[in-house]
Amino acid sequence: MFSKVLVANRSEIAVRVARTCRELGVASVAVHSDADARARHVRVADEAVHLPGVAPADTYLNADAIVSAARATGAEAIHPGYGFLSESAAFAEKVADAGLAWVGPPADALRALGDKVSARRIASAAGVPFVPGVLDPVDDARVVEEFAAEYGFPVAVKAAGGGGGRGLKVARSADEIAPAFESARREAQAYFGSADVYVERYLPAPKHLEVQVLAPAPGDALWLGVRDCSLQRRHQKLVEETPPPRWAERAPEMGAAAVALAKASGYVNAGTVEMLVDDDGEFYFLEVNARLQVEHPVTEEVFGVDLVACQLRIASGESLGFTQDDLVARGHAIECRINAEDPARGFAPSPGVVRRLVLPAGQGVRVDAGYDAGDEIPGAYDSLIGKLITRGATRDEARTRMLRALDELVVDGVATTVDAHRLLLEHPEFVAGTHTTRTVEDGGALDALAAAPDAASGDGEAVLLVGGTAVRLWHPAMAGSATAAVRGGAAAGDVVAPMQGTIVKVLVEPGATVAAGDPIVVLEAMKMETTLAAPAAGAVAEVRVAPGDTVAAGAVLAVVE
Repeated sequence: MFSKVLVANRSEIAVRVARTCRELGVASVAVHSDADARARHVRVADEAVHLPGVAPADTYLNADAIVSAARATGAEAIHPGYGFLSESAAFAEKVADAGLAWVGPPADALRALGDKVSARRIASAAGVPFVPGVLDPVDDARVVEEFAAEYGFPVAVKAAGGGGGRGLKVARSADEIAPAFESARREAQAYFGSADVYVERYLPAPKHLEVQVLAPAPGDALWLGVRDCSLQRRHQKLVEETPPPRWAERAPEMGAAAVALAKASGYVNAGTVEMLVDDDGEFYFLEVNARLQVEHPVTEEVFGVDLVACQLRIASGESLGFTQDDLVARGHAIECRINAEDPARGFAPSPGVVRRLVLPAGQGVRVDAGYDAGDEIPGAYDSLIGKLITRGATRDEARTRMLRALDELVVDGVATTVDAHRLLLEHPEFVAGTHTTRTVEDGGALDALAAAPDAASGDGEAVLLVGGTAVRLWHPAMAGSATAAVRGGAAAGDVVAPMQGTIVKVLVEPGATVAAGDPIVVLEAMKMETTLAAPAAGAVAEVRVAPGDTVAAGAVLAVVE
């Protein structure tokens, strides 16, 4: 086993990895940005290295700086957590070239499975069923039209390098094909550095199930049950559980398919094979998340296995100490992602200071948190505060235990998703286990949510005028963490980001003449594109962003004079 591991991540997952390292007698090294200097993951680790800056590109996505930190501290391995560089083949190669161990799948597998077209080809060769679609990138919207003519609507245009719903656009009629195609290509280029997209049938309301795999070596893989991750909004998971309440009888077939795919791709370490299941119980390969998943704790709870410890053992060349026959699920587990977001305002981010935090406890309750009372949730990063996990002998025991735990949980200072979770866990479809990926957005599950009063205006809406249009914003606590103060901090001609997001397109150049309301930039936030317009007529004096840039709420993107 390694003597020291650097964790190339932040918040909850960095805390999670550091804890397992301590249990294994392994020293942990944290990295942190300016904004995270006093963060919980820094306090939990044995030592920490400062990565100057705040933007992810300067810090948690700065591969050279992270490798240098590992070498300077004497770390023998790098654990990437999830997100950031966790699925970067180039980073995995850089780690190996530096003589360090990479706690993840080999670069070749990352590259092959990270490209969704390549992954579908591997699935096809391994005999794993996938949603009908093309096996080659599509560079002309007419190919999408031809596919729709053969298979019917709706169809999905998806980024080849995508995942998590980014670069995915749905066309439900012929006149939606061209804009969906262009939008998917634009997001694909901005997020993944390639405009390659492909087309497949779109399943309008499937179950989203996924298989946890562990591969000690190429050609050797185990599967650890199936999770249901169907409660989502804009392809972002809200609640996960295992075993699945519906189609559990297909789990052995899904597990066998996942193992076949892992073997065919030369996969090593932990990963997840995601699948969609239709009303008839037929399952289709969706994608591989070649890393640890956010929802891995539910699998740990029912199988009694520490997946992070397994990752470290595999990367260090140690035996797992168990076989497929030893893996027996016991009971049921549910996870709620507690985010600093306001679900009554479209899940708008709500960074700020956590003024009070009371965590639930008791039988069958686990909390994986990234923050303590007094910590600030920065607006520059993911809004996940932590994960609440409950386990019961039955699904209903785990569900009612979760409701009790949500009632005990207190988070003051920022808006959270707790009220939304309460409603979702009591929704008839969830109680029956028949919920799908469309339950949240189509089923009226969250209609009872009410916007919290705005401390600044005294009403239930926090708004910013963008091009003369009122854009709904986040909880007022967010203002303190914004790069620029949204209320009163921007000049009359500033084009301001209403929330944290990624620039997918810049529509003007400096010197261009624009009228009030003309589009300036396209911002993607919360899985939705928003076009931000000129607040007044004039000339574009500055454009401060480029496609692919991550911007904080309140950031000035362009200036019109």
